[in-house]
Amino acid sequence: MEFQAVKIETPEGANVILGHSHFIKTVEDLYEILVTTLPGGKFGLAFSEASSPCLIRSAGNDETLREVAVRNTQAVAAGHFFAVVLKQAFPINVLNALKQCQEVCSIFCASANPVEVIVAVTSQGRGVMGVVDGFPPKGAESPADVAARKEFLRKIGYKM
Repeated sequence: MEFQAVKIETPEGANVILGHSHFIKTVEDLYEILVTTLPGGKFGLAFSEASSPCLIRSAGNDETLREVAVRNTQAVAAGHFFAVVLKQAFPINVLNALKQCQEVCSIFCASANPVEVIVAVTSQGRGVMGVVDGFPPKGAESPADVAARKEFLRKIGYKM
């Protein structure tokens, strides 16, 4: 077995959601969830089948984001892997709905940070072992950092 780190492409101002699903109708169901929970949001998604014909299925309401999702899925090249690329929306707006989708087995990450997917390569194929999301911590937050965090959450409308 061999391990590889696959860098995920995240366009400027975008977020990615990476996960594992199990059925060909994943693309349609995730599309319906995203289009109904992200009014005004832009997205692309891709899903790789793990059995014949082993195609990458894709959809979205933004062609560029769909193409990025396909490239990310091709780079990871693991069966039943899916990638969603969002703009003008945040993962927090859709994560619960995605988790409730019958086909979704797990969510690996949801991030605007640089992301690497750790992939195991075997004689059978490829599988996601985990992700590296962002960078290591530089220390614990100070009282000033706490105040800045709270101010930011209020500024973007997530707290009153």
